[in-house]
Amino acid sequence: MERWSPDSWRSKPRCQMPDYPDPAKLAEVERRLAAYPPLVFAGEARRLEAVLAKVAAGEAFILQGGDCAESFSAFQPDVIRDTFRVLLQMAVVLTFGGATPVVKMGRMAGQFAKPRSSPTETVDGVALPSYRGDIVNGFEFDAASRVPDPERMIQAYNQSAATLNLLRAFAQGGYADLHKVHQWNMGFVARSPQGERYREMADRLDEALAFVAACGITGETSSQIRETDFFTAHEALLLPYEEALTRIDSTTGHPYGVSAHFLWIGDRTRQLDGAHIEYVRGIYNPIGIKCGPSIDPDDLLRLIDRVNPLNRPGRLTLISRMGADQVADKLTPLIRAVRREGRTVVWVCDPMHGNTIKSSNGFKTRPFDRILAEVRGFFAVCGAEEVHPGGVHFEMTGQDVTECTGGAQAITDHKLSQRYHTACDPRLNASQSLELAFLIAEGLKQARLARSESGRLALAG
Repeated sequence: MERWSPDSWRSKPRCQMPDYPDPAKLAEVERRLAAYPPLVFAGEARRLEAVLAKVAAGEAFILQGGDCAESFSAFQPDVIRDTFRVLLQMAVVLTFGGATPVVKMGRMAGQFAKPRSSPTETVDGVALPSYRGDIVNGFEFDAASRVPDPERMIQAYNQSAATLNLLRAFAQGGYADLHKVHQWNMGFVARSPQGERYREMADRLDEALAFVAACGITGETSSQIRETDFFTAHEALLLPYEEALTRIDSTTGHPYGVSAHFLWIGDRTRQLDGAHIEYVRGIYNPIGIKCGPSIDPDDLLRLIDRVNPLNRPGRLTLISRMGADQVADKLTPLIRAVRREGRTVVWVCDPMHGNTIKSSNGFKTRPFDRILAEVRGFFAVCGAEEVHPGGVHFEMTGQDVTECTGGAQAITDHKLSQRYHTACDPRLNASQSLELAFLIAEGLKQARLARSESGRLALAG
């Protein structure tokens, strides 16, 4: 492999990163971060790669969700808990309805930086640098807040550490026990059609748990019933932060990014010879690459070979974000090229970023029917090309927000202003997330039945 070091990205062209006005202060913050303990451990990242290899083999499904951009002001344990339990609900629906093991991954404990379509933002004739996430600058529209401040990286690290501590307690301390499946249903969701459907499924799960308990399998004898693995992920956008949190694993001698278990590169920063691809090609974490409608098959194959030259199963996840109208035309040639060249990847659908529009009253939103249409299109393409639909990637929250229109709640344009709380992109609320989980479970079930029928016909032939 071409020579690599944690700082070799600095010699490459970079984009979507701030210009810090005080380089000495930035260097001092980087030195402090480099001495801090890891947020995650190399062994955890290797375990994630092993389960992602099972996804690549068609034996599991990824559920990746969380905030569009975490904020310092909304750092509350209830917010973390509610997002975690919605992900638990979704995972149970997918596992129970789709008969598929689910890999749970949160856009949490590190998702602070955001790419922007423009370096500046203009309000009432005043132009200021764009808000790039709380790890870079402030959301308030004033000149002082919009100055990039490296000290924010320290606060992001501390908040990530506290969030991870709580997530680990929830995942391993009994909150994720399947016997508590009814307790995960939140008030405003419980009163919805999805809440009723979820209760019916939870009742069936209770019966199944009672049966296996009678067979001697309980939470005391099987940790899978009372605990769950939960991994963290974020976009590797702010490379000074990622470099400072790169460590050499004492067991293998390999470099790992210890800011999260899984890091992805966005559609705006996936340049083959750019700084972001240069950084992730050298670390041993599982890596994701967002694939938008502008990528062509040859470029994608070069990216795959750059990031995963040894073709390790579970190393690379390709996250399609085409838009509902383009998923069939744009995704199909990518899958065909990757299959033709024998590359082992996981295919995941991000139905959020390609379906953002401006509502009639000026709010940025995402129509639920377009989100659903892209998910269905993704499953259809995967089925037609005989590859495993490996997962979904959502921006969502456990809060009762009104940011995406449609769904069973019938959120309309004029209702968006009621609880529009996002600092960046619109998120699905808990009810919409659960509604989508039931629809995806049906897709998983159909994909499983199609594989079984294909296998039966192959044996018969």
